Amino acid sequence: MKKITGIEAQKKRSNRVNIYLDGEFAFGLERITAAWLRIGQALDEKKIEQLQAEDARERAIQQALLYLSYRARSESEIRQNLRKHEIPETIIEETLERLRSNGLAHDGKFARAWVENRSTFRPRSRRMMELELRQKGLEDETIRSALDEVDDEALAYEAARKRAPRLKDLEWTGFRKKLSEFLARRGFSYSTVAPVVTRVWNEMHIEEQHYEEED
Repeated sequence: MKKITGIEAQKKRSNRVNIYLDGEFAFGLERITAAWLRIGQALDEKKIEQLQAEDARERAIQQALLYLSYRARSESEIRQNLRKHEIPETIIEETLERLRSNGLAHDGKFARAWVENRSTFRPRSRRMMELELRQKGLEDETIRSALDEVDDEALAYEAARKRAPRLKDLEWTGFRKKLSEFLARRGFSYSTVAPVVTRVWNEMHIEEQHYEEED
């Protein structure tokens, strides 16, 4: 048995305390985990292990919630972030299960929200969104489901329509080149880009119409 001889707040992390046993630093704990501890209290090895496991769980959930506070994340992203903070694998899986049960981790919802956000604010091709979702560790079926109703031509048109005002002073050749390059960087194929560029030009220049086959 070891006796608690000190409980001190950490200087750099106010939500954690240092625990001293028999006059020596032993380990750190989240304040919520250490709330019931008192100086003079005796701890056996089993209790110490339990405290450290509880602390790991609390650190994991707090870190996950902090990570999620910036934006929605895939389960793979959450897992990688917790690994970066040296959370044990068993605790990571427990944390993910807690997040799932509270609706805070769901790859299907995440994928659909990602596609909706991209389509609304920064339209890009189905192929590029598929690559982005794959990089976030999502499974193929989840990605296919999220992209099921994506229409490349509609997305290319929205992207082109938003970009076109910046190119309004260019002649047709320059306009076509600049807008085509922009859409290509967003992942759209030439067969999608060509008619969209022509359509947007014609909507902006009623007096000077062009057609896809023109050079």
